[in-house]
Amino acid sequence: MRFRTSLFSIVLTFIIILLMASVAVAQTPDDGQDYVIQADDWLSKLSDKFYGDVLAYPAIVQATNAKAATDSSYTMIDNPDLIEIGQKVYIPSAEVAAAMLQTEAIASNTTSTGRVVIYSGRSESLVAPLLEQFEADTGIKVEVRYGSTAEMAATILEEGGNSPADVFFAQDAGALGALSSLEAFVTLPQATLGKVDTRFQSQQGDWVGVSGRARVVVYNPQAIAEADLPDDIFGFCDPQWKGRLGWAPTNGSFQAFVTGLRVVEGEDRAKAWLACIQANEPVIYPENTPIVAAVAAGEIDAGFVNHYYLFRFLTEDPDFSARNYAPRAGDTGGMLNVAGVGILKTAGNAEQAQIFVDYLLSQKAQEYFNRETNEYPLSGKVETNPLLTPLSELNVPEVDLNQLQDLDGTLQLLTELGIL
Repeated sequence: MRFRTSLFSIVLTFIIILLMASVAVAQTPDDGQDYVIQADDWLSKLSDKFYGDVLAYPAIVQATNAKAATDSSYTMIDNPDLIEIGQKVYIPSAEVAAAMLQTEAIASNTTSTGRVVIYSGRSESLVAPLLEQFEADTGIKVEVRYGSTAEMAATILEEGGNSPADVFFAQDAGALGALSSLEAFVTLPQATLGKVDTRFQSQQGDWVGVSGRARVVVYNPQAIAEADLPDDIFGFCDPQWKGRLGWAPTNGSFQAFVTGLRVVEGEDRAKAWLACIQANEPVIYPENTPIVAAVAAGEIDAGFVNHYYLFRFLTEDPDFSARNYAPRAGDTGGMLNVAGVGILKTAGNAEQAQIFVDYLLSQKAQEYFNRETNEYPLSGKVETNPLLTPLSELNVPEVDLNQLQDLDGTLQLLTELGIL
């Protein structure tokens, strides 16, 4: 009896697979096509090529797996991050891909009209495609103003009750905490907060992290072996590093790191680190990207940056001569910060703003952060990009992100030391 039951289950499962495959084939018009994976291909790149949308790759996965159910020349795609050269995939037509993705539309889209005004401390190059996708998916018109995170926070405070901003999209928790301390944000629904680990959100429940960003030391492996790098960032105070380092004191992520250093190590030790690095005459850059480029070019041997900048270069050139190093001692040099959002109490489009926040925590947006900006997803079940060390394996210090709000104290310290 057990054998007959098992056999019946197997046969029934096989019939269901055949029916699903036949339906998929029947719904796929003749302008779908096979494609053989080439070097430097990845699924989001293909979805951008064929559909003009980097986030449409699930349609390729679904269509390929439907083909693979009845045709062994296709390989089942279990992990979208792991495709191999020579693997045959199926590219459904744009119309069929759109129909497939329709089932994954944002459930929270309770309105298809209105607008949302976003003050973004995230750079346009990083998030503009995602904001455009939000607009297309929801029908909500996006009006965005870009600037540094500190500049956007200061503008919100200066505008006060007359600010047109609905949402503050910040690149670090410190700026969010600063506005939170001034009670500038509304409390977010528990359904929203519950999507993210409590480590990555406000204790007051008025802002939430949407992607993770780790501090690292980027170095040139042709100039120095990883084994020869200091165990912690204080090791870079050694005079042997004079003239060999790069930093970006005016950059918001660097300032957030210094705030974290003050919180974890204390004011005196943070001041001592800044002073000793200053004494080693680091090359000053305006932001992280040129630091990474300078390391690869041999202009400097190492620099203090966020982890994801390197991967933009590696995407273009796998042999790019720079690598990330997370200090093995697990000190503040490898701290994990977040980019996050808060809805302003003065928001004139609060409903649309809430939809936007939930969108950033959706599977679709989290996949975007994982694949396109090489940040850590904080919500949903997203397979971490294989280029990244999984969050669970990071050796990072315990930093309460809610304590990173004293940006003014950091700016005063940097100014006092003549770094700014």
